[in-house]
Amino acid sequence: MGTALSGRGRRKGGRSKIKKYKRATWLGRRAKDTDQIQDEIEKSEVTGVPADKFEYDDELPGGGQFFCVETGKHFADAKALADHKKSRYYKRRCKELKEEKYTQAEAEKAAGMSKEILPPAHAK
Repeated sequence: MGTALSGRGRRKGGRSKIKKYKRATWLGRRAKDTDQIQDEIEKSEVTGVPADKFEYDDELPGGGQFFCVETGKHFADAKALADHKKSRYYKRRCKELKEEKYTQAEAEKAAGMSKEILPPAHAK
């Protein structure tokens, strides 16, 4: 018996051990990080151009006209966008975006890399 599947396609889990394939598919579906979205929102406030306005594009779902800024996703129509805004994922993301941005200074402080000037250990 051969390993051919007689025209049925690939075996289930046939790419499960291919590291390159896993990485490519995971990165392809990955959502934007919260700090990236916060940057976009700040930029739109400074420029005055809304972050959810796109020119018509055939390649995007719904021509790019139905975009959720908080999650960074495009939708096919207004009903899909309205349903998305009722979802748990959307509400969680909004809650995350209300939190303050995590800065490099906070990361250094958490790692114990303080910038305070200490008195000398052995005074002269």
